[in-house]
Amino acid sequence: MSSGPLHSVSVAAVITGADGRVLAVRRRDNGHWESPGGVLELEESVYDGLRREVEEETGLLVEAGELTGVYENLARGVVALVFRCEVLSGSPRPTAESAEVAWLTVAEVRERMAEVYAVRVLDALSDRSDRPAVRSHDGRRVTS
Repeated sequence: MSSGPLHSVSVAAVITGADGRVLAVRRRDNGHWESPGGVLELEESVYDGLRREVEEETGLLVEAGELTGVYENLARGVVALVFRCEVLSGSPRPTAESAEVAWLTVAEVRERMAEVYAVRVLDALSDRSDRPAVRSHDGRRVTS
């Protein structure tokens, strides 16, 4: 019996401060700057997974808002759902998963994040009130 393509689903949060900066984490496992998030566990809802991942990486409790984009990593078969989120409680701090947590300007997002992660933040901040962005990438560069 052959199996078809396997995909995993990840979630990420774009959280903005009153000054317009965006919360980002520098991951302990690879040192990359990204929006907080990660892969959903089996039998976990999208919203439960988003809340869990943000809390694990930042110490914050958040509420999911608008879906701002869907991003497919063609090389790894990962589909990422990105949401704007609002902080309910807590103060951002490094955790077992995040070496650093920082509020970045848009210029710093472009400078510190790889293209495939920066575009998620930029899409979330853009005026796309009609629909979420849908993009594909190869793990390094956005392809569509």
